[in-house]
Amino acid sequence: MTVTHDEKVVREFSKQAAGFADPARNAAFTRHLDRLVRFMEPELDLEDIVLEVAAGTALVSRAIAGRVRHVTALDLTPPMLAEGKRDADHAGLVNVTFTHGDATALPYLDRSFTLVVTRFSLHQVADPEAVVREMARVSRPGAALIIADLIRPDDLKGDADRIERLRDPSHGTALTESRIAEIVTASGAEVKRAERFDYTRPLDPWLDFSQTPDDVAAQIRRELEDELAGGPATGMRPSRPDGVLHFTHTYFFQQAIVG
Repeated sequence: MTVTHDEKVVREFSKQAAGFADPARNAAFTRHLDRLVRFMEPELDLEDIVLEVAAGTALVSRAIAGRVRHVTALDLTPPMLAEGKRDADHAGLVNVTFTHGDATALPYLDRSFTLVVTRFSLHQVADPEAVVREMARVSRPGAALIIADLIRPDDLKGDADRIERLRDPSHGTALTESRIAEIVTASGAEVKRAERFDYTRPLDPWLDFSQTPDDVAAQIRRELEDELAGGPATGMRPSRPDGVLHFTHTYFFQQAIVG
């Protein structure tokens, strides 16, 4: 039986959901959250009605809940939403709503939100253009549209997406900075600001978090070690600080205004 990409996403993130609730395991996802909130700072307003698309456990929603009137966190994977709601309830957040839904067909009327954000989703979904179109559709004129994602540097050698899919079969395609800007512009929004930075992280916790099978994890580790020894580029930019195998991701924040 053919498995759809959305089914892969739900399967993989259902497995990973508990890890998102564990601060010790979730550090890579929370590490740059404050940086994103600072990037969003000029757009945050106490009257904002916010939507977080493909929210996962609603890390962004929970981080900004005290700065806005209301946040809706929408995601395709029920166990991720359940973990996020549990944490929101524990924190006493009363202005965050959790909704099960598809980012490519948002269940909201046009012009419903004053700020729409998505984090780590465009590289994961099968149709990033549809996601951005929907984000713009439900945004009021003048609303801020924020995208934070893993991107592919223009000069990157090797096929990083292949390695990413070995680790997590629900991975789609990492877009370039310019491609994201094209998609956002085509949706009717005007790009205003952007920020990018590299994050070098240890390999083993990344593989453990996704519960990558041992044989596949060994293959990924071997390919990165071969590259360090002069072999083919993997696109993962491996390094070995302090004798520990690492790789590098490039992260990207973009802010646009919907027309």
